[in-house]
Amino acid sequence: MSTSTVAWVKGHGTENDFLLVLDPDGTLHPDLDAAAIRQLCDRRRGVGADGVLRVVRTDAIEDGRAFAGTADWFMDFRNADGSVGEMCGNGVRVFAHFLRTRGLVDGAGEVPVATRAGLRPVRFEADGQLTVGMGVPGFPESTGLVMSAGGRTWDAVAVDMGNPHAVAMVDDLADPGALLDPPVWTPAEVFPKGVNAEFAVRLGDRHAAMRVHERGVGETRSCGTGACAVAASMARADGVTAPASYRVDVPGGTLSIALLPDGSVEMTGPAVLTARGELDLALG
Repeated sequence: MSTSTVAWVKGHGTENDFLLVLDPDGTLHPDLDAAAIRQLCDRRRGVGADGVLRVVRTDAIEDGRAFAGTADWFMDFRNADGSVGEMCGNGVRVFAHFLRTRGLVDGAGEVPVATRAGLRPVRFEADGQLTVGMGVPGFPESTGLVMSAGGRTWDAVAVDMGNPHAVAMVDDLADPGALLDPPVWTPAEVFPKGVNAEFAVRLGDRHAAMRVHERGVGETRSCGTGACAVAASMARADGVTAPASYRVDVPGGTLSIALLPDGSVEMTGPAVLTARGELDLALG
């Protein structure tokens, strides 16, 4: 068995935490397989995180080449179980913050970040927060969709935020139980590759709190795309038209969601870098 040393920086957005690996030329790709991601993210065997954000130039990764010329950097996002993720709303803020602190982008304006869900522009606000253009929420046909957790079942709404979500409105955030296992949904074919499940409670006019079980991770302290899904589904149910603003509280903080007249949404929240170091990965 051999080892490979990986340098990492840890950060979080509303306590949804990630390890960032700077790999501009894509040369670390052979070592960062699913097993390596699992080791990095393991909170006992590794550093510990909800996922890994590999920082790679768009022209150095196959999924990013279509964005070359419009964005310099691609967010190669992996869930804690090693699976590939399309998009991560909290992650993209942390990713852009990392680029700025490393001097890899001009932090004075808007930075386009390429993801598997498309281009996501990130704006650095004067108060230190970051705002991400999250695209237009989609509402796939999901007649009769229900989610079950903690021995209870709720009607749910499917929302596409570049990655799949199911939003269930509950009476109390404790209702879904411990969320140690993935919630069960029916019809099963609605989400053939799994789903991020949000359980949300109304706290007031355009104000909600939520918990989330993220596919490939488990329950996390926050989910940016999930907060957008909750706000969009509430607005749709209430007949609210844009422009409108929502506050979504998560266990790790608060995210602000703006519904824009063109149908897209923006998400505003913090991004913090907390630690850096190296880890010897076991290979083979």
